[in-house]
This record gives sequence, structure tokens and C-alpha cells, in this order.
Amino acid sequence: METIKTGIIGCGDISHYHIRNMVQTQNTEIVALCDPLDLSVQRAAKVIADAGYPSPPNQPDLGKFLASFEMDVVLIATPHTLHHAHTLAALEAGLDVLLEKPMVVTTEEALSLVDARDRTGRTLVVAFQGSLSPLIRLASAGIRGGDYGDLLSVSATIWQNWSLYTQNTWRQVPELSGGGFTFDTGAHMLNTVADLVGQDFVEVSAWMDNLGRPVEILSVAIARLTSGALVTLHGCGETIPSCSSDIKVFCTGAILNACAWGRWLSIQKAGRKRAKKVPFPPASSVWDTFLKVRAGEIENPSPPEVGLRMIRLYDAMRRSAAEGGQVVKITT
Repeated sequence: METIKTGIIGCGDISHYHIRNMVQTQNTEIVALCDPLDLSVQRAAKVIADAGYPSPPNQPDLGKFLASFEMDVVLIATPHTLHHAHTLAALEAGLDVLLEKPMVVTTEEALSLVDARDRTGRTLVVAFQGSLSPLIRLASAGIRGGDYGDLLSVSATIWQNWSLYTQNTWRQVPELSGGGFTFDTGAHMLNTVADLVGQDFVEVSAWMDNLGRPVEILSVAIARLTSGALVTLHGCGETIPSCSSDIKVFCTGAILNACAWGRWLSIQKAGRKRAKKVPFPPASSVWDTFLKVRAGEIENPSPPEVGLRMIRLYDAMRRSAAEGGQVVKITT
């Protein structure tokens, strides 16, 4: 079995989730880390050491990191505004990339990564759990195929005690985060709704409130899809300790209910009194799915086009909110 020599760019908390899955994969070898913060490196190295593997070296300079180590792939889990530069450099260095969400912070950056993927021929997967979830893929295929009748509307809400949880971190520094709660945890909701409906957003009206913080904490948006179906998007980043979501898709023949991360799905078809929970099919971790995409075993369920779609929607929401809720049309 081929050993996948792996580098990690960005050793914050989210990288630990991926590392725990990597060390359970027999053919993954973590050969190097890249992070300028010693404490982050130490914490990531401990996760690796706790799994019984030697701590890999750290090279904080990205250019030297890419040039100094023999690698096949990299995980990029840096602050959001750094994603574009880091991913572009990795792709052009001939590496395949698993990139944490949100992919980038502007539409121009998203188009740049789509071009870089095509130009280099490398694999780029965005780590959106919703897109990678077999339940969301199942529901999306049914909605797009007309199995549940015509799509009428979608109601989506996501919430977390985010403003307190991320206080005094880079996530509330606009120059690093690129946005607030809706762009961070809320990105899962925006992406999964777009995945489920399988069509473009064409106009949106939105309102945001920072609640005195540097980035938005609350957001509400009303949007229209290409088909004319209506969508409401609600993000609440200031609430009791919790982190959850609820997405309801209303069709003429059924009501579907899912979470933003694709962990569960229930469907109530016309004529049934109750919704039926869909069993979670055999699934791989995000890392395993990335390796399957890289090996050509499955089609990429979360390519850079997914990141492009999401940033276009968030950009329109941000512009509308800045204009007091004025309708913004989205062009693709």
C-alpha cells in the first residue's frame, strides 16, 4: 500500500480533528508541520505522540516547508484569509490539498483556486462535512431528481455560543477571519443548503448585527433560487452554550429535515404522519474521503466550485446588510 506522505499547514484546534483520523489510516505518514506559533505546534505534536507516532519537525516558513520535505499531500487549516495564498502555493508545488472551510474570503480568490486546480491537475477538496456526508448527497440527489416533487422553500438556522467561545482569538479579527459567525460555523449551513437545493441563488436580502464585536454575530437572510423557490437563513452566534443547526426543505411531495454537518436526515413523505429517519450509511472520515477522491475511487463531492458558490452567497449577504437589507442580485 502506498504511503501518503502528509504535511500540515496550520496546527490549531481544527487540525487535531484531522490528525486523529490521519493516524488511524495505515498508509498516512505525517512528515512535517508548518506553523509559526510554538504552542500550536506543541499541541498538534502531542496529538500525534499520543497516538504512538514520533513528533514531526516544524518549519514555520511556508516556502521552506514546501521545498524542504518530500510530501504528497497537505492539510491546510490556517486562518481563513490565509487559505488562498497557502493553497495556491501548495497546488503549484505539485501537492494535493485538503483545505479547511470556508475555502476563501472573496469570489476572486475562489476563481483563482478553480483555475489553479485546473492548471496544475492536482486534487483540491474543501472540508465541508455537509458536502462530504452520504446523507446530504442522498437527499440532494433526491431533490434534484424530483423524487420529492417540486422544491418550494427552505428554512435553515444554525446557532452556537460563538461570540464567547471565540473571544480573544483570530476568529474575531477581521484581517484573519474574513467574517464572523455566519462565515465561520455558519458556513456549514450556507454550504449544505446550497448542496441540498442543487441550484444557484439569484438574489438575497440580509441583515447582520455585530453586537459590539469586530465581526458579525447575528445574521438573517431571505433569498430566492433560480427556480423561484424561497430560502431563509438564520445565524445566531450569541446564545447558551450549544452548537447545532436545523434545515428544513419543503417540497410538494415531502419535507426533509437535516443538520448542517450532514450527521442526520429525516424525510416525511406525503401521506405519512411522521418523518422517517434515514439510517446513516457506511461513511468514511473527511480524511478517508479525501484519499478516495485523490485515488480516483469516488468523484470529488466538495471541489473548489463548492467554495466559490458559498463565497458568492456570503458576499451578497454582506453587501445587502451593508445597504440596510437592500436586495442584491447574484451573478455567476
